[in-house]
Amino acid sequence: MSALQTLDDSELLTLLKGGNVSAFDILYNRYWDKVLSLAYCKTGDLMEAENIIQDVFVSLWKRRDCLNINGEFANYLFVSVKYRVLKVLALQQAERSVNIELAGELLDDSTQEYLAFEDIRERLESLIGNLPEKSRIIYLLKSEDKSYKEIADELNITEKAVDAHLLRARRKLRIELRSYLRSFLL
Repeated sequence: MSALQTLDDSELLTLLKGGNVSAFDILYNRYWDKVLSLAYCKTGDLMEAENIIQDVFVSLWKRRDCLNINGEFANYLFVSVKYRVLKVLALQQAERSVNIELAGELLDDSTQEYLAFEDIRERLESLIGNLPEKSRIIYLLKSEDKSYKEIADELNITEKAVDAHLLRARRKLRIELRSYLRSFLL
């Protein structure tokens, strides 16, 4: 056992202010498990508790030259850990709130997008239903991935006629949908 280990906390703190690493090590080893236990009880997360204690001791070392502890060092350490725990818990709560809010916004957006899509799909089906009969039939056959030749053979018309009907149907649908979307988006 080194001579430093027999010193009390106030004597070790005086040495710590002078930059004595051994005094810091003794204080660290003397209180590590006690403050870790406190942090773990409050957070329920061993890794988070270890990070908190590490932060407290790093802060202690960084501020060693301007450190002014009037009471018991143990009390100072426990209060420091308590405030760090509260800070971490507040940050975790804020993060959870943000995540819940973002999830809610995503749900709202996806629901809105789905409803908008359904509305547009219904409008398109209505417009297709209003096409002239032959154009509607050709448009629906083409949407089933049938070739111009297959459609022409099935309806006993030329491929050029199929092309003309599809051209007119697409143009009419495009115009109607464009005007609908303008009113929909405004």
